[in-house]
Amino acid sequence: MADMKREQWNDAAIRVNQIGFSTGFSKAFSTQIVSGSFDVLNVDTDECVLTGTTSPATEDEAAGVRVSSGRLDGLDTPGSYRIRMKDAIESPVFTIAHRPYQAIKLALLRNFYFQRCGMELEEKYAGPWKHAACHLDDGIIHGDDPSIRRKTAGGWHDAGDYGKYIVAAAKAVADLMLAYEAYPSAFEESTNIPESGNGVPDILNETRYELEWMLLLQREDGAVYHKLTTLEFPGLHVMPEDDLAPLVFSPVSFTAAGTFAASMAMASRVFAPFDEAFAAYCRAAAERAWRWMESTESFERVPFRNPREVKTGEYGDRMVIDEHYWAAAELYRLTGESKYLVQAVMLTQSDDFPLCELGWADVGGYGTIALLHALRDAGDDTSTQLRGRLADQWMTRADELLELSERNGFGVSLTQKQYKWGSSMIVMNNGMHLLIAAELTQDSDRHRQYIEAATRQWHYLLGCNVLGICYVTGFGSHSVMHPHHRPSVADRVPLPVPGIVAGGPNLGLNDTAAAALLIGRPPMACYIDHEDSFSTNENTIYWNSPAVYVAAALDSLNR
Repeated sequence: MADMKREQWNDAAIRVNQIGFSTGFSKAFSTQIVSGSFDVLNVDTDECVLTGTTSPATEDEAAGVRVSSGRLDGLDTPGSYRIRMKDAIESPVFTIAHRPYQAIKLALLRNFYFQRCGMELEEKYAGPWKHAACHLDDGIIHGDDPSIRRKTAGGWHDAGDYGKYIVAAAKAVADLMLAYEAYPSAFEESTNIPESGNGVPDILNETRYELEWMLLLQREDGAVYHKLTTLEFPGLHVMPEDDLAPLVFSPVSFTAAGTFAASMAMASRVFAPFDEAFAAYCRAAAERAWRWMESTESFERVPFRNPREVKTGEYGDRMVIDEHYWAAAELYRLTGESKYLVQAVMLTQSDDFPLCELGWADVGGYGTIALLHALRDAGDDTSTQLRGRLADQWMTRADELLELSERNGFGVSLTQKQYKWGSSMIVMNNGMHLLIAAELTQDSDRHRQYIEAATRQWHYLLGCNVLGICYVTGFGSHSVMHPHHRPSVADRVPLPVPGIVAGGPNLGLNDTAAAALLIGRPPMACYIDHEDSFSTNENTIYWNSPAVYVAAALDSLNR
């Protein structure tokens, strides 16, 4: 059950990143105490090492409290510290270190191993969270001859349930591959998985485990099944190996084909230095999916909808054009063939989808990232103009996020309506966007500002929020303990599986626990650490994946 004392959102308190700060970079905290003086104490010596005064308090509408902030930039000596203000109110202990985010970065990545399906999680890798192999049976195809079976084993469980979905998988593997390409030195350490030590970085070993499952969902004609699940969700107290209901491939979809083609094109590029045969296989799969997309009649290019009998996550979509754009952009970046660029350029003329989003449904940002890289050295005017237009859109959005972050009492870049299902993903997606903006402005005054704004999104995730909770299991002094995650609930291990990113505040209150316990709260406080709250406290692979990107970037600052 939830620790309700920790859920008092309007108490006087000091909120801080509970992991800490990197040496050489800005440091700040937020407080729900009316502005005043503060002392920073060395935990080991109880010596006051810094004094200061917080900013004037301002009303934070999303948090429902008055908030002021304090700067710790005068403190850069490695060690453990706490902040004290009037009435002896103290912050959680935090560290200042050269690389404070190394351990949490590895845990966020390692969590994908704990999501693996179709294999035993052995104790030497999984520790107390071990379990037997699961979901090994072949699956039937919905609406087809039930005697026809397809292989299913492999990949990652998508979330707190055991379903596996192509559009969700595509975002997750894309984030991980982008993180590796941007910050390869951040992934030199082992994550202690079965493939460790094989000469391939573990982030790619883990990504390949998912890619090989995704390949199983491509039909011979290039189409891709949308998802693989049981007909209904299993109970919350069911371990994966005990989920024995029949596995069903839901029908193919245009969005599945588009995101599959895009992520396989990425994989072909990223894995080429390590395994040429696998890279070639991924390219062929991407091109088959593209040919199927191009041959599909326009009336069939519609969002996926669950068949009537299937009650698991739908992962529907309001449009499919952005998936088409991402696939075209990635295939152009991979092959250099003009037909893909022509299609991508045509799709950018549409106002029907955003060009900078990094979600599982709105994927236009991934296509834009691909073209920004592919056109970097373009010599012709048309390509140069396209890159300039896309870069301008990326920077405009980055500036919007920067302004939101600077206005918010906790430094987070969410609007009120964005405190919705999976708000933690939006925060980390925004962090990714800002970090990519920083890479695009290496020689600009804005470069450092974007990095600092991205860092504030990270601080929010790790405790600088109105609830003072670290939304990553296993880290911080007040972290998520009761995620809506079937193995964590059913395995009889007191602690949850580590490295889970919880969904975060959701003003929709879309489950009975949230509706009963959070009614009347402001948006940022609409979160409950309760195993029944799937709308605020579940996990997904695509909430962890942007967090891996941000963690890798910030872990690389002092390397």
